[in-house]
Amino acid sequence: MDNKLLTSLVLFSSILLTLFTSSYAQNCSSHQFRSNNVFATCNSLPVLNSFLHWTYHPDNHTVDLAYRHGGVTDSAWVAWALNPGSSGMVGAQCLVAFSNSSGQIHAYTSPISSYSTGLMEAPLSFRVPRISAEFINSEMIIFATLELPSGRTNFNQVWQNGQVSGQALQVHQRTGDNMRSVGTVDFVSGQTSGATGGGISASSRQRRRNVHGVLNAVSWGVLMPMGAIFARYLKVFKSANPAWFYLHAACQTSAYAVGVAGWGTGLKLGSDSAGIKYTTHRNIGITLFCLGTLQVFALLLRPKPDHKYRVYWNIYHHVTGYTVIILSIINVFEGFDALNGQKNWKRAYIGVIICLGAIAVLLEAITWLIVIKRKKTSVSDKYPHGNEINGYASRSHEQTA
Repeated sequence: MDNKLLTSLVLFSSILLTLFTSSYAQNCSSHQFRSNNVFATCNSLPVLNSFLHWTYHPDNHTVDLAYRHGGVTDSAWVAWALNPGSSGMVGAQCLVAFSNSSGQIHAYTSPISSYSTGLMEAPLSFRVPRISAEFINSEMIIFATLELPSGRTNFNQVWQNGQVSGQALQVHQRTGDNMRSVGTVDFVSGQTSGATGGGISASSRQRRRNVHGVLNAVSWGVLMPMGAIFARYLKVFKSANPAWFYLHAACQTSAYAVGVAGWGTGLKLGSDSAGIKYTTHRNIGITLFCLGTLQVFALLLRPKPDHKYRVYWNIYHHVTGYTVIILSIINVFEGFDALNGQKNWKRAYIGVIICLGAIAVLLEAITWLIVIKRKKTSVSDKYPHGNEINGYASRSHEQTA
């Protein structure tokens, strides 16, 4: 029975880890629209949790498109625009959507001629025969058909979001990703790109942010808790000895190695992102790296089981280990917040943590039952005839009498 439980736990943990990591590889082309619209091309835009789907029709030089902007509330406005003349905000020809005072999703066009725009409704420099929008599961989607300016398929693009107060659209944030949501799109080649003032492409930076997030979520956020589960619960099974130790060591060593890589990418991202700070996320990350390094070096100083200082080493190892796990989970969620509404990834990680927690609770109950049963068996083996002592005392008393 112990062997089967051990095998099942290891197999389940492997499947759980695979499912979690695969959730990061989802492509936006797998999205299914409620209206069953199908588009030939889809690209994930580098910032603001946005996606652009489109189909280009060369016969009449039109584009059917859908712009998705996730992680927003029904009190937000979203916009996507082409800018035929420059790469910034001025000159952008916008598609805008928000929820009006009656609760209806209003979609319209708005050209921008100055930085003091209020996104007022007006025709664009090219025709937009069709525009509509819908709000589903914290995601605003704008559908439109564009008649592109003749002779061009490559344009600068801009996308944004902000808050709505009454019927007035408020100015978007002027920091972070809201200042990097510009790039290009080619409706024929299917290529999109983003650019930042620092000379590093936003898409490249976003990929590195995603890599940083995956490395740290898998290492500190998944492998570390799994290693603790192996150490705490498997060693109670006699058949799992010494396999539990090797599983524990493999998980923790792998978590530290992958975590160091993730920490390194975080340092690089920080140096490339002047003026953008996630202070809490950074400070917890530095603390985790220091504590994790101490744990690794502590393995080299681990006393033998019968050593008089082993009990103190155990206290240190357990306190530091559980501190690392708690801080790791907190920092993974801090990282998701920094990724601007990557809710699918956040939900996937929440699912992983719930599963690991359920496994821990189940094994906690099982191990306590096993320990209690072994204690009873130990007492029975020590005193195979439960009333032997009392019986001896009674016989002695009778002989004395």
